[in-house]
Amino acid sequence: MHFMTALRAAWRTRNSLLCVGLDPDPARFPAHLHGQPDAIFRFCSEIVDATADLVCCFKPQIAYFAAQRAEDQLEALIAHIHARHPGTPVILDAKRGDIGSTAGQYAVEAFERFGADAITVNPYMGRDSVEPYLEYADKGVILLCRTSNPGGSDLQFLDVGGGERLFERVARVVADEWNQSGNCSLVVGATFPNEIARVRELVGDMPLLVPGIGAQGGDIAATVEAGRSADGTGLMINSSRAILYAGTDHDFASAARRAALDTRDAINRHR
Repeated sequence: MHFMTALRAAWRTRNSLLCVGLDPDPARFPAHLHGQPDAIFRFCSEIVDATADLVCCFKPQIAYFAAQRAEDQLEALIAHIHARHPGTPVILDAKRGDIGSTAGQYAVEAFERFGADAITVNPYMGRDSVEPYLEYADKGVILLCRTSNPGGSDLQFLDVGGGERLFERVARVVADEWNQSGNCSLVVGATFPNEIARVRELVGDMPLLVPGIGAQGGDIAATVEAGRSADGTGLMINSSRAILYAGTDHDFASAARRAALDTRDAINRHR
């Protein structure tokens, strides 16, 4: 299934704009998982099973797996999501950005090795560095635009001519030139609702992946008001730590479900 088709179906059938980020930190796992060889898979899969009906997508962050030499558990986790919760899109948060030949290998890694439905990509090196991902027409290519970190303004607010800021140029180029297969999306941080609104103005109904609520302090009401599309969808609003670590004991997955339900409902109140 095309990533965008699956995403739109999840928005509709689950009444959810919530994306749960899977950033597993073994130091924060419940005590009963400490020392278990498959602890990362067990932790994440229990979170997934407890929250899948409440989300529009999941977003595993590759660094949290690679740092623990757990790429095999990432493969198993994505396979588990597809098998147990079919139709749930999986975004590999990798923020790749390299020359075309290397980008081609990263695309194979994301889409063929890990089986992800979409990947986050850094557009800084231009069209030829993004093309290998775009060639997978059924996969989502989610490009960094206006990121949630404070230092994002160092470059993203630079005037690139005629008063146009760099993040605006990225949004416009992706929407007008790179999205021929209809598989592009943009990352815009919840910490900057004015910029979310500006990006929405530039790209129409293109989906936006919005990190920054929860532990990073982004405001849900402002995010939804600024970023929703005309039909009240258009957003993948990510929360990671606030959901993953809502509980610290054997009932951690149940605590994660409660946190996810509260977050989804808070989002829906402003749609």
